Amino acid sequence: METYPKDNGEAIKDQHREQCSKGACEYNPSKRSSDDIIPHILNLYGSCAKPKDFEIYSPDATFEDPLMCAHGIKQIKSAFYSLSKVFGESRIVEYSVKENMISHGKKEILIDNKQYYKFLGKEINMISLIRLYVEEGKVVRHEDWWDKKPLLNRQTVKLPLVGRIVEISRRGSMLATHAMMRFGKDPTL
Repeated sequence: METYPKDNGEAIKDQHREQCSKGACEYNPSKRSSDDIIPHILNLYGSCAKPKDFEIYSPDATFEDPLMCAHGIKQIKSAFYSLSKVFGESRIVEYSVKENMISHGKKEILIDNKQYYKFLGKEINMISLIRLYVEEGKVVRHEDWWDKKPLLNRQTVKLPLVGRIVEISRRGSMLATHAMMRFGKDPTL
């Protein structure tokens, strides 16, 4: 005959404590990081970003697309606040999300999407892959791959010097945009 402890609840609590100490209690399959981040990304690309939308980024986060390379939240703000200055309209019209666990506390969020822009009365539809690298719930790296093609840099081109020139031109473009956008200051309403 087997005997059980009087309070079987205590054994369950010990098991839960052990799982939490191993990091297992942080895993919640029904809650994805992307659920908190996607609404902010839609606001950024929809030219309706508010200062709160940038709270998804870590202070030293980076943003890269084929035209710009931003370092830090202020430059990222300049990049996205400039959309409404350049385009009559902008938004993500279709998207699907895939989330991958890289390691404990680190995730990759892939947003396969179609973006719509209106420039000088002309409609532009673009296919893109947004790659977000998330650590401890904050975006540390945001890449926008137009036509789903990797960004050009010294690691992705055959001639590293050409890649370096592309990197420098993207940084120059970002710095000019940053200056024109008042160095990442939030717009006044």
